[in-house]
Amino acid sequence: MGRRQYLLCFFFLCLISSDQGLVKGVVGLACNWGTQSTHPLEANIAVKLLKDNGFNKVKLFEADPAALKALGKSGIQVMVGIPNEFLAPLASSVQVAVNWVQQNVSSYVSRYGTDIRYVAVGNEPFLKTFKDTFLNTTFPALQNIQAALIKAGLGRQVKVTVPLNADVYQTDSGLPSGGDFRSDIHGLMISIIKFLSENNAPLTINIYPFLSLYDDPHFPVDYAFFNGTSAPVVDGSISYTNVFEANFDTLISALEKNGFSSMTVIVGEVGWPTDGDRNANVDYARRFNQALVDRINQGQGTPKRKTPPDIYLFALADEDAKSVRPGNFERHWGIFYYDGAIKYQMDMGNGKPLVPAKGVRYLARQWCVMSPEASVSDPNLPNSVAYACSYADCTSLGYGSSCGTLDARSNASYAFNMYYQTVDQRNGACSFSNLSTITKINPSQNTCRFEIMMDLGKHETPRRRSFAGRKENPAAMMAFVSALILIICGAY
Repeated sequence: MGRRQYLLCFFFLCLISSDQGLVKGVVGLACNWGTQSTHPLEANIAVKLLKDNGFNKVKLFEADPAALKALGKSGIQVMVGIPNEFLAPLASSVQVAVNWVQQNVSSYVSRYGTDIRYVAVGNEPFLKTFKDTFLNTTFPALQNIQAALIKAGLGRQVKVTVPLNADVYQTDSGLPSGGDFRSDIHGLMISIIKFLSENNAPLTINIYPFLSLYDDPHFPVDYAFFNGTSAPVVDGSISYTNVFEANFDTLISALEKNGFSSMTVIVGEVGWPTDGDRNANVDYARRFNQALVDRINQGQGTPKRKTPPDIYLFALADEDAKSVRPGNFERHWGIFYYDGAIKYQMDMGNGKPLVPAKGVRYLARQWCVMSPEASVSDPNLPNSVAYACSYADCTSLGYGSSCGTLDARSNASYAFNMYYQTVDQRNGACSFSNLSTITKINPSQNTCRFEIMMDLGKHETPRRRSFAGRKENPAAMMAFVSALILIICGAY
């Protein structure tokens, strides 16, 4: 399946459950906290950042020890995730699930007072792009985790859920009222919904209006936002003015059609990136996220569900080690920069502005840039830039991105500096075939921000992920680097 089809899958949404029917009105805000970063925020600083900005619920993508400890007795409710690669072993044995729950749930609840409310089994496991890899393991893993929670005495306190992508359902009519679950997994979806309902547990759905614009240049821009003026989509007596509501109600129609009209829905991920694409920018992100926060604070639902679900904003901070397979924007979903600095201001409720992270320490205030004496025609430049961008995040240099208008020399400087900062300004790191030099003058310009990384040596950080350890798409990365080199070398 091609990338176009994959992104279209995000155009809609999905979900499920709980015998409590429509969700109670949310109090406070919820957010995703990912740690796929070369320089992640220290856990205690991140928890303080969440609390300072009114987030009382958080979703983790894995059972990160530092994060779970820091969240102990914080007053923040936690959804802890299980990565897809763990589904097979968890599905194979109840004992494996018992061990996982003991190590990653029970121990933090009892020892640290971490308020774990959900275990998210897998992450969008039924994506068509996964080619049925997790089709036979997700439900058994879900059942075994539920059994393990009951055995641990946590069956009432901690609920299971499965975060799903929107491609688990579709609408043949193109209208929300035509929603139904995908034919190839229809039976499996009904089984999962029924199981969750019997255990008073919800299922989570991720919604991404941004991807509508990313995939389709003819998509009406205003329809991706909550306060747009585009022509509404009329579905019987209902008029939809934004894609979020249309997607959500497509799911509700699918549930109603299959006898689950009162199922609880959690929106596990929704947000807007600020870089890596022409539609990923600060203005669009502020517009979308501010309206989203306003809806949450006002308790606004959709035409089919007047009471809103829990909605987890995606995401807390940028993650420069995420895969760019879906697009360069993947590393820029944060409301905050990687270090907890504010990207754009928002009213988080009652006039309360965003508050930046406190206690962050940085490396020396210096940058690695292309030497004034070096020439852009130097034959060593292309390989030097390629090397730097192979080990650091250069996604801001792409077309339509925050640094997309830099000239050839500044492009090279940005690449050199990102590598230099990513490896913690170590001695000899600013040596690119005599093409580079260290400067104390900030080379940032206009929307392009030349980073200085946090000093990890001054913090006890969550476990660090290296670029070498990521499962990356070599072809996609090389294509991006090659395009960047052409920009640099073709400018002169």
